[in-house]
Amino acid sequence: MNFTVYTKDNCPFCYKVKQVLELTGNEYVEYNLNEDFTKEEFYAKFGQGSTFPQVVCDDKNLGGCVDTIKFLREQQVIKS
Repeated sequence: MNFTVYTKDNCPFCYKVKQVLELTGNEYVEYNLNEDFTKEEFYAKFGQGSTFPQVVCDDKNLGGCVDTIKFLREQQVIKS
């Protein structure tokens, strides 16, 4: 599985999702707001009103932190 994480600075959910991916042995590419993309580009990709982080796995948008953890549980990468 190839993960891409779209983050912003000082975001506790961004930190948490990266920590979960690391603890489960999943590598990821991180893109940071204002360094790698603008807010307008973020909304164009994920929709107006989307929150941080946004996680993509193999070109499938998983959503935020809670949705990503749910996906990892469904894939039996982490246990409940």
